Amino acid sequence: MATVRRSVVVSILFTVFGGPGLVLVYLPLWITHFRMPAGEPLWQTMIAAVLIFASLTPLLDSIRRFIYAGRGTLMPTVPTEHLVVTGFYRYVRNPMYVGVLTALVGEAVLFWNLGLVMECAIFCVAVELFVRLYEEPKLTRSFPVDYSQYKQHVHRWIPRLTPWGAAGSKLDD
Repeated sequence: MATVRRSVVVSILFTVFGGPGLVLVYLPLWITHFRMPAGEPLWQTMIAAVLIFASLTPLLDSIRRFIYAGRGTLMPTVPTEHLVVTGFYRYVRNPMYVGVLTALVGEAVLFWNLGLVMECAIFCVAVELFVRLYEEPKLTRSFPVDYSQYKQHVHRWIPRLTPWGAAGSKLDD
C-alpha cells in the first residue's frame, strides 16, 4: 500500500509540476497570459473546449494505469514494473502524448495564438525524439518479448480502429 501511495504522490507531482503541467499550463500561461482574443466566435470556443476536455481522459487514465496496472509512475525515472497494454494503450502506444497534443491544439484554437502553434510543433518533434531515442529502447530492454509483440500490433501515433488484445495480457477494461 505504501508503494501505491508513493506512486500516486510522485505521479501527481510530476503531472502538476513536470511534463504535462509544464506543457499544458505553465508554457501556455507564459505565452498567452490566458487572455482570449476579443470577439472569439462561440463555435471556436466550443471546439477548443471539446478538444481540451476530451484530451484529459487519456492523460488521467494513463496515470491511473501506470500506478495500478504497471505498478509505477509516468515519470521516466520511476518507471512501471509491468508493461501497460490496457485501456487506451490497446489502441495506440502513446495515448498520453496524443492527449497532450490534442489539448495543445485545443489551447491554440481557444487562444488563437501563433506561440501555441509553435509549441505544438516543438512538442511533436521533442516527443518523437524522446519516444524513439529513449522510451522505446528502454521498453525494449525492460520487456523484450512483450514490447516487441505489442509494437507489431499497436501503432505509435495512429490509433487502431479495434482494441488489441495480447494473448495472456490483463485486459482489465
